[in-house]
Amino acid sequence: MVIKNIRIVDDTQDFIGDVRVESCKIAEIGHGLHDEEEYDYAGTSCALLPAFTDLHVHFRDPGLTHKEDVVTGSHAAVRGGYTAVNLMPNTKPVCSSLEQAQDVQRRVAATGLIFANQTLSMTKNLEGKDFSHLLPLKKNEILFVTDDGRGVDDDVVMEQIFLICKERHIGIMSHTEKSEYSKVDMRKAENAMTFRDIDLCRKTGGRIHFCHVSTKEAIEAIARAKAEGLEVTCEVTPHHIAATGEEVNHYRVNPPFREKEDVEALIAAMQSGVVDAISTDHAPHTAEDKQNGSPGMTGLELAFSLCYTKLVVPGYLTLSQLVKLMSTTPSAMMKLNKGRVQVGMDADLTIVDTDMKYIVDPKEFASKGKNTPFAGWQLQGRVLHTYRAGKLVF
Repeated sequence: MVIKNIRIVDDTQDFIGDVRVESCKIAEIGHGLHDEEEYDYAGTSCALLPAFTDLHVHFRDPGLTHKEDVVTGSHAAVRGGYTAVNLMPNTKPVCSSLEQAQDVQRRVAATGLIFANQTLSMTKNLEGKDFSHLLPLKKNEILFVTDDGRGVDDDVVMEQIFLICKERHIGIMSHTEKSEYSKVDMRKAENAMTFRDIDLCRKTGGRIHFCHVSTKEAIEAIARAKAEGLEVTCEVTPHHIAATGEEVNHYRVNPPFREKEDVEALIAAMQSGVVDAISTDHAPHTAEDKQNGSPGMTGLELAFSLCYTKLVVPGYLTLSQLVKLMSTTPSAMMKLNKGRVQVGMDADLTIVDTDMKYIVDPKEFASKGKNTPFAGWQLQGRVLHTYRAGKLVF
């Protein structure tokens, strides 16, 4: 097929042109391309982007499928313009083995919608103590380990995990929350573990990725670590840059919505290149779970609209810069052949209407989780179509 006369945007380009897709790949980019199957977007406010990659997603499968499963999660992903996700291990049972990870990945692949990588837990049952299941792993056998949902409090245990992962070329994804502070000061909980993990990164010569950074102090510490040359990457979430706690009535997420100065610091860090990726921390819950205090919100289906509305429309970022954070860099971190509109890349593409405005209605979500503080908000920029390997999946 040929997609014609459309604004083509990635981290390196922004122009009006045509894209030809053949054999699941981007085959040609130019002007005046023709094919039997053509889609002409002349005169529209649509843009063709590389489909997004999310480094931080909960599909709740296995064991918690009343909240989400691989099918509903995959449909939520493509509705949001995503064709690749990185799944957290806090399922039931906790994902601590290659066999468990491969089972989830096979079942996601069977949907025919997206690619999924399943992470392993850093410690057994996320208890922060036993990491013996990591010892048999071979080099590059898995991409990431994480105890997401909890931080590893024990400094000695975390140092050993750094060393094991350094030797095996495995990435560590850190949920920075020192549990001794969690009930009294969530800012201190995030900052203290961020500082600790940077120190361990320096000491071991390892590498680490910081999940859902939300405080001014944490992002500034990460900026200093990067300037020092440490192997540190980080992500921020759409919701932490879209609102303060007051603006969403302190809707419960973990880490919590922060203050105006924190939002400004995160945006500045995106502008300066300190932030590597925007990840949703897609965390679907039932209405009952939310009423009982479960932290988290659905993220996949609103991510682009939130980011476009809060970052591109006000002029903080260009659309190219947003694509880099939502697609180019996270795709590279997951070692995928996607993330740019470039000949030879997989034809994982999304078409968005940058002028379209709409009111958020959780009843429209494909996700089982309808939990969001943004219901009733008007957003600008909406995903219209998503292609996976040249096949229309939304």
